[in-house]
Amino acid sequence: METPSKQPESSSMTHEEEEEMQHDISKLGEQVQQMSLAQKVRKAKMDGLKKCMEAKMDRMEAKMDGMEAKVDDI
Repeated sequence: METPSKQPESSSMTHEEEEEMQHDISKLGEQVQQMSLAQKVRKAKMDGLKKCMEAKMDRMEAKMDGMEAKVDDI
């Protein structure tokens, strides 16, 4: 018995399909860059907020220490 020969599946894309795929890849690359930049901006903002909060906490701690010293003097 002879097995029927299969024709290879056509995996070649048309020129238009290749261009569309390259365009989609390019758009995805741009989106990744935008997301990466946005993430860096958010991190910088969070770092700034953290430093600000730490400074406020340090000032509050100093005020509390001052108030504690005044109460001890009474």
